[in-house]
Amino acid sequence: MTQVLDIDHWNLECELNNTDHRTDLNDVDRLIVRRGQPFTISLYLRSGTYQPGVSSLNFIAETGPQPSEQYGTRASFGLSANIDTSRWSAAVSSPPGDMVALSICSAPDAPIGRYTLTLGESGQIEFILLFNPWCPGDTVYMDNEQSLEEYVLSQDGIIFRGSAKHPIPTPWNFGQFESGILDICLRILDMNPKCLKNPGKDCSGRRNPIYVSRVLSAMVNCNDDKGVLFGKWSDDYEGGVSPMFWRGSVEILRNWDTQACQPVRYGQCWVFAAVACTISRALGLPCRVVTNYLSAHDTNSNLVIERYVNENGEPIQSREMIWNYHCWVECWMARPDFKSDFNGWQASDPTPQERSDGVYCCGPIPVRAIKEGELMFKYDAPFVFAEVNADIITFMKKKDGSISEVNNTTVVGQKISTKSVNSDAREDITHLYKYPEGSDEEREAFKKANHQNKLLHRQQNQGLHLTIKVTSGMRKGCDFDVFAVVTNNTESEKKCRLVFGSCAVSYSGILGENCGFKDLLNVELSPGAERRVPLRLNYSKYGDKITGDNLIRLAALLFDYTTNETTLAVRNIVLENPEIKVRILGEPKVNRKLAAEITVQNSLPYPLENCCFSIEGANLTGGCVISERLGSPVGPGEDAKVKMYFTPTHSGLRKLVVDFNSTKLCHVKGYRNVIIGK
Repeated sequence: MTQVLDIDHWNLECELNNTDHRTDLNDVDRLIVRRGQPFTISLYLRSGTYQPGVSSLNFIAETGPQPSEQYGTRASFGLSANIDTSRWSAAVSSPPGDMVALSICSAPDAPIGRYTLTLGESGQIEFILLFNPWCPGDTVYMDNEQSLEEYVLSQDGIIFRGSAKHPIPTPWNFGQFESGILDICLRILDMNPKCLKNPGKDCSGRRNPIYVSRVLSAMVNCNDDKGVLFGKWSDDYEGGVSPMFWRGSVEILRNWDTQACQPVRYGQCWVFAAVACTISRALGLPCRVVTNYLSAHDTNSNLVIERYVNENGEPIQSREMIWNYHCWVECWMARPDFKSDFNGWQASDPTPQERSDGVYCCGPIPVRAIKEGELMFKYDAPFVFAEVNADIITFMKKKDGSISEVNNTTVVGQKISTKSVNSDAREDITHLYKYPEGSDEEREAFKKANHQNKLLHRQQNQGLHLTIKVTSGMRKGCDFDVFAVVTNNTESEKKCRLVFGSCAVSYSGILGENCGFKDLLNVELSPGAERRVPLRLNYSKYGDKITGDNLIRLAALLFDYTTNETTLAVRNIVLENPEIKVRILGEPKVNRKLAAEITVQNSLPYPLENCCFSIEGANLTGGCVISERLGSPVGPGEDAKVKMYFTPTHSGLRKLVVDFNSTKLCHVKGYRNVIIGK
């Protein structure tokens, strides 16, 4: 005859369990565990003792507002002799007595979220259940401890911006374990339209990382819902702040939460991707931010970007554009809907660009599917394939209305980048998305994707070769030269016209004003000759025209009088901001106040006014942004210097992210890695 345990009270052993489940950085005041992994609570009996084979206790685990066994959001189970990690189970791990150590394990495919666990007739406990990439039975399982440290537990990182020729590392504070962030991430899931329409079905879907990552892709932008960020790609940021303002995700997520789920203004691609990375890691999904340089935006899914320029080589705007770079995220998971070859990294893009199933979201799509040209795979394979593989065809519209095709050598999908594991170095992952150009494998992938157009348009080296060269040390505030280099690879003399121009451009390809222009009507080249044509870019001309992206578009258009062929070369250059130098004063230890001496030199020929330094860092600045203003202007060539204080709360390697702003020099980013001792 069985006897139900008579429970008086219990201890959830939060610190022990959370540490064991690697959730202790969230907090240790409540139970936060990962699925498919046992946790242990202590039960104190009011009467009697635990007797193996005699004592019994029934459990009901429930999540969501409408729990049901049909949806998998309700599970009933009793005491077993041993824990079964393949399903909900419970077993006693202590000897007979009036204190019972009870081990409980969730199913490795249980929906993530907030749970109540009913202990017979004695009461209920509450806990949060997350994905578990340490559990082989979980579809997000990742068998590499260093990768797990980077893609789940690391609270800071590097996002690559700049240009393909000059990738610039930008520090970011993901802060997924900062106070309140996990609750905000769960609220984001609860505010998604699918949950509001059918909460029972939505909560059931949270067992599946494919479903969750697709929901997050939609909810990080606000185009269809009460999403987190409002995107804006112009220079008018009235009613909000420039996307350049943000140093991390914590302030963005807290603003959304405290402002009744109103979208935070404003974001652009790297901000959308970084916030999606924070939410994914908080929920237990291994995630990383990826940057694709020269990223195509194909609006009609024909894998071709048609560009038009005028007779000065200046582009005529269209919806189909080449972004200087574009950021998205990859999440690690199995794809049971495909062959096992397609498990692993899945690309997902929260930046609102095109609708997918009627909603502004994109992915997840296996990165391997993009490489292999498998465009029928879910989700949104053609769009992502085009971002890294689209062919570019350029036409010139003349004043008389005629149109002619222009030779150009631009290749989309260059230097696809992410932060390396255990290092701030750039890892080039282009090979995960594309086979080597010209290889048999690339040809097969293009045929499978019905992308023969690119193979047909791949041109041999032209008789006249045109390229753009630059000098090193192109810093904001300096004057410098750039060069159009023309080489005559034919055996005959050539007479050409060369138009060489420059203009400000945003990272998303939106053009600004002219920064310098040259038109040479008679460029003569003997066989084998090379001609370097300089164009001087003066700060007095470009300084007030460039955006916070610090980008200038260079375009050279070469017209061959003898063949009537036109060749176009385009290159975007990024101007470097002055370096921020950070010196840590004192020995970094937990709960010991530290000082950071921060210095930046004014590289502009004008005084800097209203100078302000800001710092933030996970487990360094208390989840807040700390700011310090200077009391006086900083003259040309002088240093802006400040001493700022912060108190680390946890040991380990931490990243102090620094931002400097002034009237003329804005959003200068820097960081310092700090090893905090115990």
